[in-house]
Amino acid sequence: MAFWNWRIFDTVNKPVFFISAFTILLTLVFAVIDPQDANEWFRALQTSIVARFGWFYVLSVAFFLIFAIYLASSSYGNVKLGPDHDSPDFSYLSWMAMLFAAGMGIGLMFFGVAEPISHYISPPAMKGETIEAAREAMKITFFHWGVHAWAIYAVVGLALAYFCYRRGLPLTIRSSLYPFLGDRIYGPIGHAVDILAVVSTMFGIATSLGVGVMQINAGFNHLFGLPETQLVQVTLIALITAAATMSVAVGLKAGIKRLSEFNLILAVILLLFVLVTGPTLFLLQAFVQNIGGYLSDIVTRSFTLFAYEPNSWIGDWTLFYWAWWIAWSPFVGTFIARISKGRTIREFIVGVLLVPTGFTFLWMTVFGNSAILFDMMGTQDIAHDVVTNMPVALFRFFEILPMSGFISLLGTVLAMTFFITSSDSGSLVIDSITSSGTARPSRLWQRIFWAVVQGIVAAILLTVGGLQALQAASLTSALPFTLVIIITCLGLLRALQDERARKLSHRVASTLAVSGVSIPWKQRLRSILTFPKKAEAERFLAEVARPALAEVAQELTTRGLKTTLECEDEKLRLLITEDADGAYPFDYAIHLRDYLIPGFAFDDLDPKSSKAPRFYRAEVFQSEGGEPYDVLTYSREQLMADVIAQYDRYHYYIYMVR
Repeated sequence: MAFWNWRIFDTVNKPVFFISAFTILLTLVFAVIDPQDANEWFRALQTSIVARFGWFYVLSVAFFLIFAIYLASSSYGNVKLGPDHDSPDFSYLSWMAMLFAAGMGIGLMFFGVAEPISHYISPPAMKGETIEAAREAMKITFFHWGVHAWAIYAVVGLALAYFCYRRGLPLTIRSSLYPFLGDRIYGPIGHAVDILAVVSTMFGIATSLGVGVMQINAGFNHLFGLPETQLVQVTLIALITAAATMSVAVGLKAGIKRLSEFNLILAVILLLFVLVTGPTLFLLQAFVQNIGGYLSDIVTRSFTLFAYEPNSWIGDWTLFYWAWWIAWSPFVGTFIARISKGRTIREFIVGVLLVPTGFTFLWMTVFGNSAILFDMMGTQDIAHDVVTNMPVALFRFFEILPMSGFISLLGTVLAMTFFITSSDSGSLVIDSITSSGTARPSRLWQRIFWAVVQGIVAAILLTVGGLQALQAASLTSALPFTLVIIITCLGLLRALQDERARKLSHRVASTLAVSGVSIPWKQRLRSILTFPKKAEAERFLAEVARPALAEVAQELTTRGLKTTLECEDEKLRLLITEDADGAYPFDYAIHLRDYLIPGFAFDDLDPKSSKAPRFYRAEVFQSEGGEPYDVLTYSREQLMADVIAQYDRYHYYIYMVR
């Protein structure tokens, strides 16, 4: 048997998989062959992007936040990410734990002390190491880690979840272009968008992994004297990548979910310890004041580029963060979309924007304000530590607190688990994108492959140019993907406008009355007061619904329409396509659904009991939404008339959107 067996690639989208892997490989080969030139190239590229496209990053991120707030506050917020009867797959706590751990975990450990102190030492537009500089440092830190970052994740994740769970499209970035391209998203344009998503995600995650391993190395150096060298850091990347590979092999619910919840517990323990043993009253007061300062300056800071006083600060901090979040957005967006099925748009946006941001703000206040206060009081020269070795600043901060050795160990373990969750979540997402949005990729080697590649990319970038190379990689990969996110927002808005038009069109034809056929009141009453068993519902589906829909389909086919009748267990679906691109299909589906018989019918039974009786409804669902209704008591003629009535309503919808 030949070693090279092409059948192992049956589950991947070959153009996306191979071109993405080849692009990443070329970058790595260039960095390894000539590391000095690669490092200089990274520096020049970062400088050029900041100078030429800084305005574009700032304007785009502000737009993403405004767009997310608009969707949440409008009537679109009521739309569910999935069928109207769906419920969320995960509890609210598990959901928040997973998106938080995947979103910013490593960054919080690395920058929680280092960033506020850095801005305190050297703010962009005032004298450093003053009371005013301390206030400014926290405002800037909140701005970088606030709702702007999560708005980027929210719009990408929302578009993916909507088109996947509401419209039945693949869980990949290409699906957001469906309102513009129709079925052409499965061609070269769709491949190109997904390739951009993979490359952007890879370098965004590599940046985080590089930052994370620097923090872990600093922790081991502080605890055990392990030297801070590139060889040690590469070794740590290899070891922790192996652990991440094991986690990703286990899967989403068994591995990533539990590890994310463990992460959140450790983070809360560490946060509470510092809050209680540190200057508690000062931190609570500072937390409230920091939020006020953040909100009062949010508009001005959203559009600040220091155009009148040019400096390199904006590129080293704000633009780096915006590019980092954008580079992460395919990964985090896809991941939170996968765990958000069944939530409404409003619930999704409010949850994604506010809950992780609130925890992040508290974290930055507890660690950042404490470090600034200790430095101002002369308790510890943390400012010097940040200037000389940024990763070690966190552990120098821990020296001031009780049980410093234990807390340093806890912080190192937390950094490691954040590293693992970022790597395994990223592997799962990249694997999903390169497998055409498959929710459950069938081959384990794909996930392992991407987990290993992430570790290799992080190790090489860290070896070639350190933090500078990681920043340049994020800025570069994020630039073209910013355009993709803008188009994604426009595609989502157009799809939601179409859905609103479809719902309005439902008012033209009542869902409880059919054209030319009236439902006798006794029949209506019987449908309300009787509780059909499963056998009766299945008999209706086989003897009434299927022949009725088949007759309608045959008649429409003879009239030149492309008509499909799909028959599954407990489900029938009639699909009529009139457009060449299939963008506006008519979809009429009947599902058998079971419910507990209401208490007024069987007072003596506990509805929570497993023995409680259930009844069935034959409910009509349509892809554009709308309230489902029961047709189980309809006759064959009534059901055919109902299909035609809904088809008439569909034509009114087409008239509205065209």
